[in-house]
Amino acid sequence: MPFMHFSLELSLLILESVLLVATIILLIFSLKEGRGRDKLIMQVERATRVLSRHEYFISVTDTMMDAEAEVVGSITGRFPVGDDSKRTKEVANTIEKLVQSNVKVRYLLPKFHDRLHVAWLYRRAGAEVRFGSDPHLHDFRYVVADDRMAVIGIPEGTGAQEATKRGYRIASQGLSKLLKRDFDDNWEGATTFEEQVQETIAHTGMTLQALSREFQIDPADLNNIAS
Repeated sequence: MPFMHFSLELSLLILESVLLVATIILLIFSLKEGRGRDKLIMQVERATRVLSRHEYFISVTDTMMDAEAEVVGSITGRFPVGDDSKRTKEVANTIEKLVQSNVKVRYLLPKFHDRLHVAWLYRRAGAEVRFGSDPHLHDFRYVVADDRMAVIGIPEGTGAQEATKRGYRIASQGLSKLLKRDFDDNWEGATTFEEQVQETIAHTGMTLQALSREFQIDPADLNNIAS
């Protein structure tokens, strides 16, 4: 009897050990599955953000190409990285086509040194660019064509550093005129590109060569401004 009792206890102990190991294995697989699921969700969200941002740029360029007289835009103008570099160049190409068709293009950017690259890129394409100090220019993004069509950019979150997630194209003369009035109010007294370059040099002590490297601006353009 003692031997049978010991065997039974041993069998139960082995069974408990097997069940414990099986539980641990299932738990590990569950954790891996959870991490995989979370990773998949993050990838889907990232793809959605990329697609939405791509659609935003398409809305902007389509709206600009519909213009017959003037395009104005208030943008954040942060230094483009990744896919944004290609999209920013596409906007610059659109500006060049519009200017060749005698469409006036003007852009307002926040008065920050690191916005010089986009400003220079659009200026080289033929747009007039200025830098405004009004706080709402840091996160209020829009483009207006001929006072009749507007694209409003919506950031991913609250804050001046958040990228534009998506845009809404709105055919409204009333809204377009309100945005154009806001643009004109901020345009008057805003800093020109030449003034912003000179202020940047004065405030940072950077040489023209350093400024050219830092913001990827053609040194010949900076030399013309300095002279």
